[in-house]
This record gives sequence, structure tokens and C-alpha cells, in this order.
Amino acid sequence: MVFDVGVAMTWVMFLALFPMAFFWLRRAWRIAFRRDFSEVALKRGEPPADPARWAPYECIINAVAGVAAVFVIVGVGFGALPYETWTAIAGTTIWCKFFASFALGRHAHLLAPTARAKG
Repeated sequence: MVFDVGVAMTWVMFLALFPMAFFWLRRAWRIAFRRDFSEVALKRGEPPADPARWAPYECIINAVAGVAAVFVIVGVGFGALPYETWTAIAGTTIWCKFFASFALGRHAHLLAPTARAKG
């Protein structure tokens, strides 16, 4: 194996799966079992007016993404997943999680009243 940019990026993506899986599963745990809704459907760092309404969706997004990341980590560790397969699963999981959380945050804040400037 020749060490080049592609190999370096592959290692970066694989090593980044560890903290991502940890944070996603921890966030799902906090939402599901501790009933901590402080990180549910955030928009500019602020939760929506009714975070309990959006908590199940955020919990599912984080749990599915975290389990998929752990699946890839274990699959690569045991050599069960070929390179093309695990990179496709990992990349798709990361992008889908980010887009789904972004969309949920925007949708949750869509119905909130906005402050309008008088003038």
C-alpha cells in the first residue's frame, strides 16, 4: 500500500467514526432515557419552543446513525466489509445524519413565532 492523499483521507474518515458514533449514541441516550431535550432540533444553538414534540425524531436520527457507525467500525475491525462498502456506508450515514438533523431543526422552528421589527 502506497501512502498518499486517498489513504490518509480514508484513515481520517475511519478514525472520525469513533467520536461521531460516541456522540450520536450519547445524544440518543440522553434524549430517550434521561429526557434531556436541550439538544433537540437546534437552530442557531436554540431548541424549539416544544422540544418534547421533536425529541423522538431526533432520537431516532441519532440512534440509527450511531448504530450504523458502530456497524462499520466493527465490520472494518473484523475485515468483514470491503473498502468500497464501508466507505459508502460511512459516507452516506454521515451526510444523511447531518441533513436529517438540519431539516428537523428547520422544520421544528418553522412554526415558532418570529419577532418582527416594527417600523
